[in-house]
Order: sequence, then C-alpha cells, then structure tokens
Amino acid sequence: MVVRSLDVKKNPFRPQEVGEETLGPEVPYLNAIGALMYLANCTRPDIAFSINLLARYSSIPTLRHWNGVKHLLRYLRGTTDMGLFYPNKSNPQLVGYANAGYLSDPHKGRSQTGYFVYLWQHYYFMEIC
Repeated sequence: MVVRSLDVKKNPFRPQEVGEETLGPEVPYLNAIGALMYLANCTRPDIAFSINLLARYSSIPTLRHWNGVKHLLRYLRGTTDMGLFYPNKSNPQLVGYANAGYLSDPHKGRSQTGYFVYLWQHYYFMEIC
C-alpha cells in the first residue's frame, strides 16, 4: 500500500473557500454521493468516513470536492477484490464498539461520534454522526 501526504491546498474535505467556483447541475455530484453511500452501507465500510465528509458539501460542492469523489472512485476500482464475506455458522457473535471525539471537525467546531457493529468478526453496521 502506498501512502502519500495530502497537500493541504488540495484537501477535498475543506469547506468552500471565497472565490472558489461551485459545480453546475451537469456534474452528477449528488448521484455519486448517493451511490457511494449505498456501497459503503452494503459492502464497503472502508469508504464510509470519506463519503460522510464529502456528503457534507452536497449543497455547494466545488471542483475540489468532485475531485475527492473521483479519487474515491479510483480507489474502489483498484480494490475490487476487497469485500465482506459472512460465514455460515450456527453461533453468530455480535460485538459493538462506540467512539466519540470532542471538536473533531475543526472547520465547524463540532464533535463527532460513531459506532460499529460486527457479526461473525466482520463489519455489519456503522454510523458516523
């Protein structure tokens, strides 16, 4: 796995800046966010946090946010062999975890919480609030 540093000026998770151009209705930003949210809920929990952050800018997305969506789509294309597999066992084990972060959104000064539920040691459900 290759890890690269993120240029702060190109960070797709920042809000719109003054003078930054918004996307027009011809760009399917909302369609892409909806499809990726469905994918994150059903089979790809690894993209849930990124989609949650990009969905915050659904009302006024910019080219930077659209580039973030395209980056995520390229990630999915490169990891098509990843997925969730549920075994056929007679004794399912259900485990849950929760976490909270105080002021974890530096742009709006809000806290963030989330929880994960695992079934048979595999992801089953998650929500980030």
